[in-house]
Amino acid sequence: MFHFESDYLEGCCPQILEALRQTNLEQTLGYGEDPHCATAADRIRYVFDCPDADVHFLVGGTQTNATVISALLRPHQGVLCAESGHINVHETGAVEHGGHKVLALPATDGKISAAQVRGALQAHHSDFSREHMVQPGMVYVSFPTELGTIYTRQELEDLHAVCREWEIPLFIDGARLGYGLEASGCKLLPKDIARLCDVFYVGGTKQGALLGEAVVFTDRGLAEDFRYYIKQNGGMLAKGRLLGIQFETLMNEGLYFQLARRADRLADRIREAFRCKGIPFLVENTTNQVFPILTTSQIAALSAEFGVEPWQIVDEAHTAVRFCTSWATPERAVSALETFIKQNF
Repeated sequence: MFHFESDYLEGCCPQILEALRQTNLEQTLGYGEDPHCATAADRIRYVFDCPDADVHFLVGGTQTNATVISALLRPHQGVLCAESGHINVHETGAVEHGGHKVLALPATDGKISAAQVRGALQAHHSDFSREHMVQPGMVYVSFPTELGTIYTRQELEDLHAVCREWEIPLFIDGARLGYGLEASGCKLLPKDIARLCDVFYVGGTKQGALLGEAVVFTDRGLAEDFRYYIKQNGGMLAKGRLLGIQFETLMNEGLYFQLARRADRLADRIREAFRCKGIPFLVENTTNQVFPILTTSQIAALSAEFGVEPWQIVDEAHTAVRFCTSWATPERAVSALETFIKQNF
């Protein structure tokens, strides 16, 4: 059976495995204070054209989101995000467990707008009883979103402008950052991501690494004491060099984006196979996640031969399912799925 449930089913790309093998017996300082982490940070600064950024390596996405948000918010503040945002629906309340409310906004195809953010901020600060309410203190967006959609340059510029106007940080969750930047039709460059937010992270777990995410503070002032927060939130790896080696490898000669591009193109083939059969989609996107809306019988037939993830009930007879390609998805798996769709739908 071929599996398409998520993009972190496999271990790591061969280049990382080889780099880990070659450096296995090296002795380095721990907790990210090693030459590999330093080199990886320099390469990230170069790739994203943010030479003055502060870069930190954490073990996973949930730890990263919870740590960044706890570090940037004061005790009485919360974080604005899309109602479908990862911190709101897929992290078991990790942010709220840390003492900060997630302030969810209605989303359109997984995205929120600058107008919504401005409206939420204006509504709070104009309320005479605001001191009895959680104050919006930052904005969180995912690139790509949970539905695989991507913000345009203008949408990010508008969001960033609102955040600057209200003097709150904009945080971009980049768990699938490469898949977004390599999506067909995406006009954004890596340097645009760094330019249009105050902090973002480069996802490794879902993009070829065994584990790990790289947090990038483009506003270094926000990173004060951040290592304390990493340790307190369980995001610091004692053998930190294992994270550094992985990002050192991913950021070498464009490997990170090559892996993402391959996954996106394979997803395009799956998308086209469904489209040719007249199958509708929950949302239109061009990243590595595909969300066809299928009947119960179609899902049963597919599930007998392919691993897929039920995503959202559309009505009594239809459910949107997710097909997710990765850097390691075998081309033969996509070919088999294309053939199945052609012959059975």
